[in-house]
Amino acid sequence: MSQLIQISILPEQQDDHTFILKCGLEKAKLKMPEVVDWRIRKRSIDARHKQIKLNLQLEFWLQGEKKEDIPPFIPQQVHQAKKIAIIGAGPAGLYAALRAIEAGLQPIVFERGKDVRSRRRDLAKINKEQIVNPESNYCFGEGGAGTYSDGKLYTRSKKRGNVLKAMEWFVHFGADADILVDAHPHIGTNKLPKIITAMREAIIEFGGEVHFDSKLTDLRIEKQQITGLKINDEPWLDFTDVVLATGHSARDIFYLLHDKNIKIEAKAFALGVRIEHQQNLIDKIQYHGDDKNPYLPPASYSLVEQVDGLGVYSFCMCPGGIIAPCATEQEEVVTNGWSPSKRNNPYSNSGIVVSVSPEDLPQHDPTDPFACLNFQKSVEKACWEAAGKTQQVPAQRMIDFVENRTSEDFPKTSYQPGIVSVNLNKVLPKMIAKRLRVAFVAFGKKMKGYYTNDAVLHAPESRTSSPILIPRDAQTLEHIEIKGLYPCGEGAGYAGGIISAAIDGINCVDKIAEKNAKKS
Repeated sequence: MSQLIQISILPEQQDDHTFILKCGLEKAKLKMPEVVDWRIRKRSIDARHKQIKLNLQLEFWLQGEKKEDIPPFIPQQVHQAKKIAIIGAGPAGLYAALRAIEAGLQPIVFERGKDVRSRRRDLAKINKEQIVNPESNYCFGEGGAGTYSDGKLYTRSKKRGNVLKAMEWFVHFGADADILVDAHPHIGTNKLPKIITAMREAIIEFGGEVHFDSKLTDLRIEKQQITGLKINDEPWLDFTDVVLATGHSARDIFYLLHDKNIKIEAKAFALGVRIEHQQNLIDKIQYHGDDKNPYLPPASYSLVEQVDGLGVYSFCMCPGGIIAPCATEQEEVVTNGWSPSKRNNPYSNSGIVVSVSPEDLPQHDPTDPFACLNFQKSVEKACWEAAGKTQQVPAQRMIDFVENRTSEDFPKTSYQPGIVSVNLNKVLPKMIAKRLRVAFVAFGKKMKGYYTNDAVLHAPESRTSSPILIPRDAQTLEHIEIKGLYPCGEGAGYAGGIISAAIDGINCVDKIAEKNAKKS
């Protein structure tokens, strides 16, 4: 059994492994001849006090112990194996396919969008020409929403499955090994396409299939069992196991399920704005004025406040990042944020969102599964109209928003399509705007300097999670009414980020493999 030790060091000492080892040995009361191997297992920044430190968890293997290096990915050749359909090539779908190959199942992946490199042209059209391709955008395409919106891998979902396995697969396919150590790991939008491509190539090499421009258009259900599906309205394909990993923005899938009398439910989500500060301001606040320290990364923050019974909190905070246009239809605007691997842009952005449950909505109908989705859509369209019916977004300086006055001008923004001065109090629902106003003042008290009119709100931040739940059995992970249908990942309401979605993909295929093993 290895031994774990906690130590704290100064940021400038983080690359001095001789010093780190010496500190660890002293803390553990060990001598070097007793140690056969060691590593830094976890690393996090402690900026709670003026003297900023790095907290390290060290792992030591002593004489007589063996450090086992287990291969993270153990594939099988599955060319002739039982086929399972996987709808969507986001993190849930890709990890489901990789797990299928390990489990001796042949994954057939259908992705409505384009491969990861071809998506770039459509993203450029959104940014430069303000043209939204409803099948290829920041949300749809190989790698899903995470590929071109950051690659943050932090998750609180420790009980949902094997977080380490999911992280190790990223490293196996090309991510930096630091993601296994950092408390808040991050790959970066610039590095993700190569990693996603390597995953797809492995799926194909070992016998799986990946089909792009392949949209699920119908499901065949017989005696409460899925038996087939249609892609692009072409002839039926026979499948008895289907992993539905379509992501939080595939609204057509929700309508398809509803039309087929397959149960779906309204689900709580969150909605608000994306705020942008200068990164050097956030560094100065979080690092107690030590914002020029070359040994410290661009600072992040996490904020939460209860306002009139609803939570208001920061979401998907992007140090050194960029705000991106993430609409999936032409007559809507949506914002999200991302960072390159070095997080070296001059801006810091974060979603600041209000929790919204179905019962919080005016004229709530508990029988309407589309209550939250319709609310989400109405806000996105209202913002699109307010900003001139393009991919420009309505914007307002923070204090102007709180004091209910339209901003006369703006500092430079990272949002490439552009912003339009709008009083967001007149565009956002009153229940959202009121709570945001209160929360921004409270956040300014928690982070001195955060509440500033140099910060700009971009609206809306609305795709935090799926507004629909596709209910499934807690044990089998199949839909509660349909055998063989596995609602999976963010789009089904069972994940909240890349890693939790990836874990859910693994878990769904584990259940398929378990079921098929019992049959054989």
